[in-house]
Amino acid sequence: QVQMVESGGGLVQAGGSLRLSCLASGRICSIYTMGWYRQAPGKQRELVAGFSPGGQTDYHDSVKGRFAISRDNTKNLIYLQMNSLKPEDTAVYYCNSDLTENTGTYCRRQNYWGQGTQVTVSS
Repeated sequence: QVQMVESGGGLVQAGGSLRLSCLASGRICSIYTMGWYRQAPGKQRELVAGFSPGGQTDYHDSVKGRFAISRDNTKNLIYLQMNSLKPEDTAVYYCNSDLTENTGTYCRRQNYWGQGTQVTVSS
């Protein structure tokens, strides 16, 4: 079993900053991708920022220059530093990873989501 645990959400005024953290733990063989998605009320879930298998970073156009994703590979931990927050950034933010999980006999490809953390930006 693998767990994805997020932390760091909250309420902030427009122009403020927050940092989200996500820890992947459990029987992990390897991680291919790890990143952050968000879902606002009435909207589809969208990729905010993530690491591709080759290590490149991808960002949603709306957050480029304001958000930065980073990671600690030794701990399967990623962060999302969010600066210059806007009310339209308000959403539930989810951590996601495409990884292989140790079943005890082989490593099985799986995709995991965290439980989500609320980010609310007031105007």
